[in-house]
Formats: sequence, structure tokens, C-alpha cells
Amino acid sequence: MKILVQKFGGTSLSTAEARAHVIEHIRDALQQQYKLVVVVSAMGRKGEPYATDTLLDWISHNGEGLPDREKDMLLCCGELISAATLCSLLRAEGIPAAALTGAQAGIVTNDDFGNAQILSIHPERILKLLDQGNVVIVAGFQGASKAGDFTTLGRGGSDTSATALGAALRAEIVDIFTDVGGILTADPRIVSEAKPLSAVSYMEICNMAHLGAKVIHPRAVELAMHANIPVRVRSTFTKEPGTLVTHPDAIKGEAGVQDRLVTGIANAANITQIQVLAQEGSYDLQLGVFKAMALQRISVDFINVNPSGVVYTVFDHEARRAADTLRQLGYEPYLTPHCAKVSVIGGGMSGVPGIMANIVEALTGEDIQILQSADSHATIWVLVQGEDMAKAVRALHRQFALHR
Repeated sequence: MKILVQKFGGTSLSTAEARAHVIEHIRDALQQQYKLVVVVSAMGRKGEPYATDTLLDWISHNGEGLPDREKDMLLCCGELISAATLCSLLRAEGIPAAALTGAQAGIVTNDDFGNAQILSIHPERILKLLDQGNVVIVAGFQGASKAGDFTTLGRGGSDTSATALGAALRAEIVDIFTDVGGILTADPRIVSEAKPLSAVSYMEICNMAHLGAKVIHPRAVELAMHANIPVRVRSTFTKEPGTLVTHPDAIKGEAGVQDRLVTGIANAANITQIQVLAQEGSYDLQLGVFKAMALQRISVDFINVNPSGVVYTVFDHEARRAADTLRQLGYEPYLTPHCAKVSVIGGGMSGVPGIMANIVEALTGEDIQILQSADSHATIWVLVQGEDMAKAVRALHRQFALHR
């Protein structure tokens, strides 16, 4: 079968007008002779009746005593409503359609409720429905444990559902529809000159997603990369092709993709830097600090380790608990709250001299202090004061001429 997977996010389904655009994209795919699987998120955002965050608020206003297993049972409802609604609309338009839960679609997960990992997918029921001429609508963000319990896949779970199903079905492509027209060189709310990217590599968009860009979830990209399935990030509200995500050697005729040094700038706020200095003769500091963070299930990032101590970051909301834990162990942490991580990302940077010099030049020119830096072969990221984040993003966007 020539299979296409389409995923529509909450804003793509939240109004009658938006759902009309969804139906048009489905018609377009059917006219291109695709067998079509449509993955849907819960409709709308926080405050709207069926959104995931609204359901979480419902729990908090009704005792806050719901165990994780039962919480997943409730959270699955938003996507089920979306799937049933879209199925009804398609059938009213004369388009054969069938709706499935994640479990009915064959998605089997572990029982880590709230952040389950997909163990396997058995797509036989989907294939049978496709063979019968149906558009198959699958509730995203969910699966079932081996015991048959509802599970949810964590934030970005509908993206993960879509690319995982694409891999299992050997789809030709996965389209991720959102309320933006693709992947941009920076957050357009910060950089008005941010430009859409016609194509990026899996590695570049993984880094952008991990480092603050929220267009697509990195778990979803990694699944697509391992299965070698191209992904397009597109707008629900236009017919534009959006951004193609694939292997660099599969991108043909996309000007600048192979030669550009920097692809984009990402940013993430609400970060606290923690420094812990070692006393002379103390060689177990690193183990003590990071073992304590692991036992408290505090996620650490931006780690620098040297003989004089350790420097790392946590989210602002975890900072007090992290500091209290360290003090109980006899350490004296120094905290710098309300920081931001700004990242320069590009597959062409590896081995090219002068990138860090350009970053320092851009930030120094704006009187922005670099608190910490780190790099990989495709990313250089710096920590700055949170109040300097937007200015830093704009300065780096100009420095690398991403507006052109």
C-alpha cells in the first residue's frame, strides 16, 4: 500500500473552521491515491473543554487523589473525542472512515503511566481497515500496557504516535500539521525576521526540539530517523509544503542545506545554574552531587565537571529541592536562578573554526554575559541571564545572517 500518516494537533481540531481545513488535507491525500492514517490530539488548549491540561485541572479540582493508572484512563478521553468527532465529520462528507483507540491500533507500551514507552506496534487491524477503503483515525498520545490498561506517552505523545505508526506501516511520509507553516530559523515571537526552512536533517531538528523549539517532539523525530521515514512539518491552514525533515543525503535541490553552517537558533527559559565547589582533597564530590540528584529524580543538564567542582542546571521549579538536598549532604551550592539556554544549531558547523568566536562576538556586542557554554558536533549552547534571552537570540540570528 501507498500509505501516508497525517497528524493533527489540538489547535488544528479546536474549531469548526480548523476542522474544515483538516478535511481538505485529507481529501488532498486521498486524491493522490494514498491510503490514509490520521492521528489526532485532544482538541484545543488549556481552558477548552477536552484539552489535556483541562482534564488535568479537573483532577486537581476533584481531590487530587487519582492514581497514575486512573489518571491515564481519564487523559485518554480527549483524543478519543477528537477521533470520534473527525470520524463523524468525514462520514458526513461521504468519506469512509473508522476510529481506533491507541490500543485498538495495536500500540503496546510499558506500564510507566504518564510517560509510557512504546514496546511494539501490531498494525494488522489498521491494514485491514485501509484495505477496505477507510480513512483510519487513531487517537494519539496513547496505547495500552500488556495488561490492557490505558497508557499515555507523555508530552508530544501524538507526534510519537504518528511517527511510530509510520514506521510500523512503512509509510511513505508522515505529515505533522500544526498552527505554524513549518520550522523556522528562530522563534518568530522573538525574531520577527525568522525565516521558514524548506528542509532540515533529522539531527538538526532533534537538537532544535531538545533545546527549546516546540514544533515537533524529539522522540518522534528519532523514531522517524531510525525508520528512515521522511517527516513534513506543515500548517493546517495553508497548502504550503512546509519543512521536510530527512537525512541530509536525501535532500535534493534544497539550496543551502548542505553548505549552511548554522540552521537555527533555539532557546529555553526558566533554568537555574547550580555550582558546587570541592574542598581540597575531596574527590567524591561529583558522585555525591549527581547521585543525590538521581535519587531525587531531578533532571540535570548543561553539565561541566572539573577538579574544582561541578556546574550544572536544573529547571527553576526544581531548584529549591535540589539545593536543599545538597545542603543536607553538607555541600554549599551557589544558585543563579532565572537563566536561559540559547543554542546555535547546524549540521555544517562540525570541524569549522570560528563559530564560537562569532557567538562570543555577537553576545559581547550586546553586553550579554556568558555564564556557561558547551558544545557538540552540531550544536553550541550558552547560558545567559533570563532577561538577556531574547536579545541573545536576536543577536545570534543577525550574526549568522539567518534572516537572508
